[in-house]
Amino acid sequence: MFSGSMVALVTPMCADGSVDEVSLEALVEFHIENGTDSILAVGTTGESATLDMDEHSDVIKKVVDYVDGRVPVIGGTGANSTSEALELTKNAKEAGCDACLLVTPYYNKPTQEGLYQHYKLIAQVVDIPQVLYNVPGRTACDMQPETVQRLSKIDNIVGIKEASGSIERIKKLAELCGSEFGVFTGDDDIACDAILAGASCAVSVTANVAPKLMHEMTTAAVAKDETTAREADSKLRGLHAAMFLESNPIPAKWALYDMGMIPEGIRLPLTPLSSEHFEAVRAAIKQANS
Repeated sequence: MFSGSMVALVTPMCADGSVDEVSLEALVEFHIENGTDSILAVGTTGESATLDMDEHSDVIKKVVDYVDGRVPVIGGTGANSTSEALELTKNAKEAGCDACLLVTPYYNKPTQEGLYQHYKLIAQVVDIPQVLYNVPGRTACDMQPETVQRLSKIDNIVGIKEASGSIERIKKLAELCGSEFGVFTGDDDIACDAILAGASCAVSVTANVAPKLMHEMTTAAVAKDETTAREADSKLRGLHAAMFLESNPIPAKWALYDMGMIPEGIRLPLTPLSSEHFEAVRAAIKQANS
């Protein structure tokens, strides 16, 4: 269903923390003009943790409206409360999303059976394609490949965003779940290798800043054109690292601010990028554009 570069879109905010709808629409156009293959609205990079329920659903709806069917839109609808995840997923379906991305419940530390029952219930209640999201570094919860395999047998669970940083995990998921189940990498630094190893899509923070080059790299990797993919990725290496000099999405939002595309707003407990990193981010952007 999804291939190439899926941007994990930032949510632009004014100085007071309110959502900047004008900049949000401009970002959508920026991505469509530069070849981004699909857009993820209100994932981790979109500050899902600090948008309230109404804001969360409203941003997803606005992205769907701005895109107007030109590329697929995926709504980030995960939560550590199953009832909240259900509500967000229902809202995303009503908004017209093509699919939803649901992070493993964070902080609660559910068992593998708890994860299975959580996702199974949401899939049964809301008839929309759903993508699992495993990011143990943020959630203190690691969904095992065998649990993913069980969930892959549910018709509308169509893939997983795997952000454990392991190529071997990507390979195992592809082997266990079969070719009809999408395996997406959530780690920019290994995205090229992960797609060459069998992933079909990169859910990318880097794509916020360099959408055209991420599209070119991932498209080449999907086509198994390793030479072209690695040449593009070599220009992106510095940016992959720079986007995580501080917690995501701090560097990405500052980079877009410095590029004149969004205001500097970000919500506490996140704060704007420390000045000591400004030149490193600028240098990485320059390298990507060389």
